[in-house]
Amino acid sequence: MKISKTHHFFAGLLLLCSCVTSPSILAQTTEQLSQLRQQVSQSNNSGTTSTPNVSPLNVNSQRTLPDNGGDVNTMGQFSTQPRNGVSLPGEPTINTVFPAQEPMQNPPFAANLFIGGFESERTSGLNDNYMVAPGDKISIWIWGAVNYSSVVTVDNQGNIFIPNIGPIRVANTPAGTVNQTVTTKIRQVYTNDVNVYVNLLTTTPVSIYVSGPVLRPGQYAGLASDSVLYYLKRAGGIDFRRGSFRQIDIVRNGKVVASADLYAFFRDGKLPNLSFKDGDTILVNPIGNTIVVETGARNSFTFEFSNEELNGEVVNYFARPGEFASHASVAGVRNGKQFARYLSISEFSQLPLQAGDTVEYVADNEPQIYRINVAGAFAGASQLMVDKGTRLLDILDHIEVDTTLSDTQNIYLLRESVAVKQKEIIEQGLERLERSMYTAPISSTGEGAIRAQEAQLVADFIARARQVEPQGRVVVSENGDIANILLEPNDTIVIPEITDLVHVGGEVMLPQSVVFNPDATTEDYIAWAGGFTQRAEDERIMVIRKNGNVAFSNLDDGMLSFSDNKPHLAPGDQIIVLPAIDTKVLQAVKDITQVIYQIAIAANVAT
Repeated sequence: MKISKTHHFFAGLLLLCSCVTSPSILAQTTEQLSQLRQQVSQSNNSGTTSTPNVSPLNVNSQRTLPDNGGDVNTMGQFSTQPRNGVSLPGEPTINTVFPAQEPMQNPPFAANLFIGGFESERTSGLNDNYMVAPGDKISIWIWGAVNYSSVVTVDNQGNIFIPNIGPIRVANTPAGTVNQTVTTKIRQVYTNDVNVYVNLLTTTPVSIYVSGPVLRPGQYAGLASDSVLYYLKRAGGIDFRRGSFRQIDIVRNGKVVASADLYAFFRDGKLPNLSFKDGDTILVNPIGNTIVVETGARNSFTFEFSNEELNGEVVNYFARPGEFASHASVAGVRNGKQFARYLSISEFSQLPLQAGDTVEYVADNEPQIYRINVAGAFAGASQLMVDKGTRLLDILDHIEVDTTLSDTQNIYLLRESVAVKQKEIIEQGLERLERSMYTAPISSTGEGAIRAQEAQLVADFIARARQVEPQGRVVVSENGDIANILLEPNDTIVIPEITDLVHVGGEVMLPQSVVFNPDATTEDYIAWAGGFTQRAEDERIMVIRKNGNVAFSNLDDGMLSFSDNKPHLAPGDQIIVLPAIDTKVLQAVKDITQVIYQIAIAANVAT
């Protein structure tokens, strides 16, 4: 005992010395050091060699293993808590076992069966079709002439035992008939004045193996009443590139007892009516013949077919072409040579296919009826359906307008094809501007620095210019005359409202709308808008007419006059003052000016 106390004394002394000399302990609080002294004192008084709960060398040390509640008896025991997908250090994961693959543009048909979280949605397993198995618990009540109640377990031989009755075989009996089976056996002994009630309480888990091209093959626990989908989801689902969705076998004792076709489930809700048994294996077979439907169908997926199903009719059934699909394009290989066909839907349904073919459905019907939109000041319907070949004057008589509010002499069109062309023209101008800025020669270091700043400014301008969406305006009226042009699908007929205003915008001090004055000039309207800004191009003013036409007003001997012989300003005109480009600052003045004009006209920036 003296030796033990001496040992603890020196241990405590060494502990205190370490607390004083260790740099990490010097930072601890006085309260923590006091706790250490108390632990040393308790160790000396106990006369034992137990290890304290707090390490003297690291007061703030934390556990690196899960907390088991401080019970020393749990040390070294296997944890039965689920890991919830957390991998152990060094354990292979799906990302390390399988190399990363590009997402499939056309995934397998029915692949979304394995996207949801239905593996966590399950029933208790108690249903009328469940087959009783060893280990299940059954509650039995007998009352009347004889009273008896008990919960019995189905033994390994498939029987339950009731005193004075004997064994009753219930294995492989549907849960819905257990009450009848047991009651019939009891009434063979107790024939009169006895009432019986039997109820299946719990089911016994089974161990099922999932094998083949699945992401996580192995052994999984579940209920006998669980579906094939449940176990496949537990195994991570079928490997899209290697596994079959149509040939899934359930193997029992080396024999296939049932097969599942996920296409049948996806289309018709059919799954094999099977009660699993312990040791069953779900075997996913390798993928079979595949046909890829790329576009034009409601189901643009990769389909798996048997040899008998390789024809266009079956593909049409599963892919479901769009309502307007009229033809099918087929590409593949036949006898080592490239194969391609373009057929109508009816012809395609009779075409034999081969594994690896790709199919694309095409809407190749020329529309015979167009939709024409009406916008602006009108009083009737906003859409009209016209036959192919209809011209503008043919439809104007069918548009209701209020002549006191609608300016029918200055109508114009908005056309999608023209907007696309305007976008292309602007893009070409921007590309020329980029080339001129980035390929211009540099003669000195100072000029290079200036060019770099200019290039950044031009790049910002180009980025903003590319965001402009042209209107696709088509001028069809001039001096009250309307051109009888051919209409295109989705054309919009714009009927302007009668107005008394002239709009002034661009590089003026105060952009605004001014009441039309027949005696006023362009210079007057600009003056009423506050005059030019310092960045204004005051020698060439753009005027957009109400009908969409464009004119320019020039400064001639200090006075603004139009370059053409057309009438001067009219109500509804837009005066746009464009910005001036300093030739000393930027080199690509011509390209920038051209782009500015194109954007102003195509997108009507003043509105």
